[in-house]
Amino acid sequence: MLSILLNGLLPSFLLVCLGGLVRNRLSENAWAGLDRLNFEILFPALIFTAAAARPIALENLVIVGPLVWALLALGLALGWLARPFGPDRFLDFAGAWQTAWRFNTALGFVVVQALPSADLAYFSITIGLAIPMANVFAVSALSRGEGLSPVSALRKVALNPFLLASLAGVAVGLSQLTIPAPILAPVTLLAQAAIPVALISIGATLNWRALGKLDRFTGILVGTKLIALPAAASICALALGVSGPIVPVLVVFAALPTASAAHVLAAGFGANRQLAATLIAQSTLLSAFTLPIWMTVAEALARQSH
Repeated sequence: MLSILLNGLLPSFLLVCLGGLVRNRLSENAWAGLDRLNFEILFPALIFTAAAARPIALENLVIVGPLVWALLALGLALGWLARPFGPDRFLDFAGAWQTAWRFNTALGFVVVQALPSADLAYFSITIGLAIPMANVFAVSALSRGEGLSPVSALRKVALNPFLLASLAGVAVGLSQLTIPAPILAPVTLLAQAAIPVALISIGATLNWRALGKLDRFTGILVGTKLIALPAAASICALALGVSGPIVPVLVVFAALPTASAAHVLAAGFGANRQLAATLIAQSTLLSAFTLPIWMTVAEALARQSH
């Protein structure tokens, strides 16, 4: 289990390190342009392909949806507890706040495939339903931080590339349509570039001295994502008597470190990029210790349900 996590996390850390090494070879404007490319094109392609990759059955949507959305809402609520200890500007806080509920999709697929009791199809449904809601929460908070009027904020939420891509992917999954290969191929190529580009940009933006210094603000956000949410998923499964392959999927989903896309979205709205990048790095680093624990819990819950 540890070797699987190492294989999943080590390439990400190496790309972050590469970004730190080459940060001075590009100007600040160049790095900002790279973030904009990721925000407008590359990550939307990744989000769409993740959500549309497998058919979504309507009956599974009804079962999984409320559970997943409740976990995201809990992350939002607990993350708000960090507000008194965060930056004064709400936009900068919103850029960091989103790390309390967003999740690393790519690592999730690695972890779920390593669990004998987990069902990859359920995880695909979970991701397809979680991405739109996670982006609604994040974009709404960032839009409020920009000081927009309610109408302007609503328009910005509705037209956000992340949200549009996730809704389109879920629509394809629900319709069970197969996109022709010549059309899907360029979208897939763009999706494959999204995570490497984001990780290199994170490394270039990251304040490396702050990486290992968890303060009260970042500790609440990282603790919410890596400890509180998977604990809540596990307790609910026990209390409600929920069984089947959905249980390990939900526990692992809740335990995933935050998404590298959080840095891209924060930069796209003009929030503090360094703060978001630091939180992503802290969450990813610490998940190497917390994820094996939650994977073990997920397997134990799955065995208990049989």
